[in-house]
Amino acid sequence: MISKQFDSIIFDMDGTLWDAVDSYRQVWLQTFQDLNLPGSVTRQQLIECMGQTIDAIYTKLINDDAHRSEFLKQLEYNEMHLMPTLGGVLYPGVREWIPKLAEHYKLLMVSNCGSDGLHNFLRFTSLEPYFLDTLTYCQTKLQKEGNIELLRRCHNLQSPIYVGDTEGDCKSAHLAGIPMMHVEWGFGTAAQADYRADSMEHLAGFFLS
Repeated sequence: MISKQFDSIIFDMDGTLWDAVDSYRQVWLQTFQDLNLPGSVTRQQLIECMGQTIDAIYTKLINDDAHRSEFLKQLEYNEMHLMPTLGGVLYPGVREWIPKLAEHYKLLMVSNCGSDGLHNFLRFTSLEPYFLDTLTYCQTKLQKEGNIELLRRCHNLQSPIYVGDTEGDCKSAHLAGIPMMHVEWGFGTAAQADYRADSMEHLAGFFLS
């Protein structure tokens, strides 16, 4: 019998469950092309922006207010239509361990991705049956801590934990009043994380032991 310290696990997506940066880059490049705008982005530039809202990423990478609204609208359109096909690469162990975690915990997701990003992820990976709910910044315009709190109230989560890969994830979890586990295979660091996992097997062992 599993002695549970937590009743629910809220996952980040990018850098935590999969790597879709190359696909995101294709979406950005297609958007530049569609609007006949000069510009480009590299994989490394996008990695450095992971965890931030799309508004913050646009400001960091382009910062052209004249085209902001048009670009972000086209970017969202392209992401919605391209990502279901492009997808990403699941990190080792995710497909194996998520179903097993779902047998004992409520699993949810909170991300700063586009409004359909989490649904695309779940459909592309066929992991949809294992997650109770998801929320993104583009759906609510709330920062991660706000969406964590919203899910907490909506589903009466008594002792949730957030699993992510960046310092921003850690800060958001703590602002929401819950602990954070840092996955060390992701895109960032989190010096103030409460727990750490160096593989999905390690993470699952922590929750299922």
